[in-house]
Amino acid sequence: MILVTGSAGFIGFHAVQALLDRGETVVGVDNVTPYYDPALKLARLARLEAQPRYRHLRIDLADRESTADLFRTVRPGGVIHLAAQPGVRYSLEHPEAYVDSNVVGFLNILEGCRATSPAHLVFASTSSAYGANAALPFSPHQPANHPLTLYAATKLANESMAHAYAHLFGIPCTGLRFFTVYGPWTRPDMALYRFADAIVAGRPIDVYGEGRMQRDFTYVDDIVSGVIAALDRPAAPDPAWRAEAPDPATSGVAPWRILNIGAGTRVELMTYIEVLADALGRPATLNLLPMQPGDIVRTEADISDTVAALGYAPTTPVEVGVRRFADWYCDYHGVARG
Repeated sequence: MILVTGSAGFIGFHAVQALLDRGETVVGVDNVTPYYDPALKLARLARLEAQPRYRHLRIDLADRESTADLFRTVRPGGVIHLAAQPGVRYSLEHPEAYVDSNVVGFLNILEGCRATSPAHLVFASTSSAYGANAALPFSPHQPANHPLTLYAATKLANESMAHAYAHLFGIPCTGLRFFTVYGPWTRPDMALYRFADAIVAGRPIDVYGEGRMQRDFTYVDDIVSGVIAALDRPAAPDPAWRAEAPDPATSGVAPWRILNIGAGTRVELMTYIEVLADALGRPATLNLLPMQPGDIVRTEADISDTVAALGYAPTTPVEVGVRRFADWYCDYHGVARG
């Protein structure tokens, strides 16, 4: 039995489907918050609940007793924790939501793992953890001490909390720093969806950073392949780790590690938009704007450790992944290509 939190979310939905496809029994947890239109979450959930090896529970993971009851009842063999309050800009106005969901909720997940001893806890971190670091490609072996948003800070807190529990209670923990995930069923607040909405409506696209941004865009199926590969390979203490020169990505005193899950390449944001416009068959009009607080100009993942540890091999270029998104978008919204 695998427990997946955030199962009605973008990545969670795809992760659950991949687990079901390989014959796993899955319990999904999601309280379907209204951060964005719940209709999309419910549409994802309807597809999962139609399958016999999936059971869904609506639980607020920030509720200590409900989460404890969840673990006592399910007693999962493995845990994939993807539930979180997402979004960088939302954290500027609603910081309390991030502490409740990302910190308190994660503590309750750790306590549940402490009580039931699953084989492995895999949890979502973020490339935003690299913050003010400008040394590309981003490596988990580099210190990540300068987050630029509260969202990133809560994810770094998760990594530290997991290390403490891995050390104190022997819970194998792997934190995965995701890089700009995109694909079908993505969140409507994410850039690709917003760009598609604007292109279809004939509105200008707000492009921050005046079009100079580059991202390690990672297709959701590649992300999920990394998540499941990590679940299958529990973390262990690193015998090469030295306390005199501690490696931020591993531990010598705990079954804990941090890995990047990305494509390992940088793509110009302008290229991303051009591919989308072509896939939709409509022109894109750009409104170039300055950088926003908390934005990072460039991201690129060093995935060498992930390849070595998990056999991870991302295979989807943006030209393919964006077109698959466009196909889904047009089908979901009943939009005819231009």
